[in-house]
Amino acid sequence: MSGPRTGRLYGVGLGPGDPELVTVKAARLIAAADVVAFHAAQHGRSVARSVAAPYLRAGQVEELLVYPVTTETTDHPGGYQGAIDEFYEAAAARLAAHLDAGRDVVVLAEGDPFFYGSYMHMHKRLAHRYPTEVVPGVTSVSGAAAAVGRPLVERDEVLTVLPGTLPAEELAEWLATTDAAAVMKLGRTFGNVREAFDAAGVLDRALYVERASTSRQRTMPLADVDPVTVPYFSLALLPSPLTGPTPGSEQHDEAAPRTGEVVVVGLGPGRRSWTTPEAAEALAAADDLVGYGPYLDRVPANPRQTRYPSDNRVEAERAAHALELARSGRRVAVVSSGDPGVFAMAAAVLEVAERPEYAGVPVRVLPGLTAAQAVAARVGAPLGHDFAVVSLSDVRKPWDVVVERLRHASAADLVLALYNPRSKARPHQLAEAQAVLLEGRKPDTVVVVGRDVGGPEESVTVTTLGEFDPETVDMRCCVIVGSSQTRVSRGGAVYSPRTHSDAS
Repeated sequence: MSGPRTGRLYGVGLGPGDPELVTVKAARLIAAADVVAFHAAQHGRSVARSVAAPYLRAGQVEELLVYPVTTETTDHPGGYQGAIDEFYEAAAARLAAHLDAGRDVVVLAEGDPFFYGSYMHMHKRLAHRYPTEVVPGVTSVSGAAAAVGRPLVERDEVLTVLPGTLPAEELAEWLATTDAAAVMKLGRTFGNVREAFDAAGVLDRALYVERASTSRQRTMPLADVDPVTVPYFSLALLPSPLTGPTPGSEQHDEAAPRTGEVVVVGLGPGRRSWTTPEAAEALAAADDLVGYGPYLDRVPANPRQTRYPSDNRVEAERAAHALELARSGRRVAVVSSGDPGVFAMAAAVLEVAERPEYAGVPVRVLPGLTAAQAVAARVGAPLGHDFAVVSLSDVRKPWDVVVERLRHASAADLVLALYNPRSKARPHQLAEAQAVLLEGRKPDTVVVVGRDVGGPEESVTVTTLGEFDPETVDMRCCVIVGSSQTRVSRGGAVYSPRTHSDAS
């Protein structure tokens, strides 16, 4: 039989001082604990308890662990270390009594329990005897860096954390050879610490942070600090030179021009998951979004961005507007459905960008999933062999050019993906295209019609060139006309074999 259940020991980090920087897990464990233990100096006031106070509940047992000495002298026969060791043994015994009785014990720790914290002394004495969990906390170093608004290190730099109790000469050696540093445990050690920064030649960029994240927070250059005013809960920071000057101290050149750019983005044919991560990143980084109104509606609104919707027939004007915005320093995303390079805005932007006034304006094109690919994937792989993509719109080219291209593609036995197949302004052209294709293709040629693929009104139909009804098609459709090799499998999949039947 197993013995009686023992309590569980928790070392809980509280962060640098602001109760709102206590983690959700730490707050939950504090509120649930049977016993809450915390350390204090001889005056009995515990910083840890004051931080945890919002999370304590009535009826909890509180164990105040008062240090016998801090910086004062002692008549203990073992000296300072002997007095502290004896205290830790007694404190561990008090907590063990609760744990043996089945009570869960939370030991509060400012900052992180394993970062210069008193909890670790309880951990050494109890963790091997009882179930134990340590909950990390925001360290004072992180809190101090946030307080001064300075990143400590970047790229492959090294951050060195040092106790202020080291001799000044040793501290200076460390400070002179590291990229960035945090020096803890100031208080009475401040004079030596300042001397070390000065000897290392880095006093001019050193910062001082006191009681970070609390209402009594104070920050200033280390060289300006009065040693008499320095409490134990303070530290010195040496940020890397690469992180730049202290916010507010630098001079901003308001007249410096900002480089803008135009990024032509393909959203894909429908659902948001078909927008590539690269396109999503470009959309997120943009200052302005330019595009056909219904396409812009597919991009989630962001109040930081300005949106410029326009009609579908003003591509050149839309491109010029985007380039003009970019020339003024704006980051502009021109939005297309599907792929921007397939009957969409990429060519329009690049054509307008050739004008002399837009020389030097960067233009990038990001690919997107195009409608033919989406429709093909819904039925299998009808584009598995050679294919051609043709727009049936005669807005930008004569209809007789469209017909001639259809005849040539049909004669070449290419699979055809037909874009812009039938609009209200030209309802007759798709039927004419069907008749042209039937001149050289059999009536049983496979045809796939996909409408709003990836969208809420998606429908996909597999039929034949002879039975295909153009009246069922609108501008939201993409029509795929198979080659002589395209077939429908027994399972209903449509595909064009990779190997042509005439291959030797």
